[in-house]
Amino acid sequence: MRILVLSDTHVPDFAPGLPAGLSDELDRADLILHAGDVTSAELLEELAAHAPLRVAMGNGDGEDVRAWGAGDEVRLEVEGVRLAMIHDSGPRKGRERRLRRRFPDADVVVFGHSHIPVDAETDGLRLFNPGSPTWKRREPIATYGRIDIARGEVRSRILPLPL
Repeated sequence: MRILVLSDTHVPDFAPGLPAGLSDELDRADLILHAGDVTSAELLEELAAHAPLRVAMGNGDGEDVRAWGAGDEVRLEVEGVRLAMIHDSGPRKGRERRLRRRFPDADVVVFGHSHIPVDAETDGLRLFNPGSPTWKRREPIATYGRIDIARGEVRSRILPLPL
């Protein structure tokens, strides 16, 4: 299972649309996860045309995004791997313990909000923030994420967008 992971796209309030560098990934995705701050249900329609889509509600998302189906928390199982998703994981300090308490059965927790990519595993819990493909803020490059799951094994990567 090939999962494209996005967060903090901010379309159209910051960016007019998704970068062209995502088109191949969109075409190859089996599932798309968006960790919030979509800011437009129209973008969700565009993403859902490529693959099944699950969305966490972000602090910048309006009622149109919630009406589309975004949840405050998203939980799903993919090929035996338990994933959870939330927009804001809170401060960096204590994040691992806090997310383990909130999602005690999760193998992977996807989050966004900071626009700072994270791909780290602590005590069997993988924390994954894909960064932002449209608004890199202080990061050197815009990024997105991919999680591949095969036979219960997880391979996750933060990927740069082509310049």
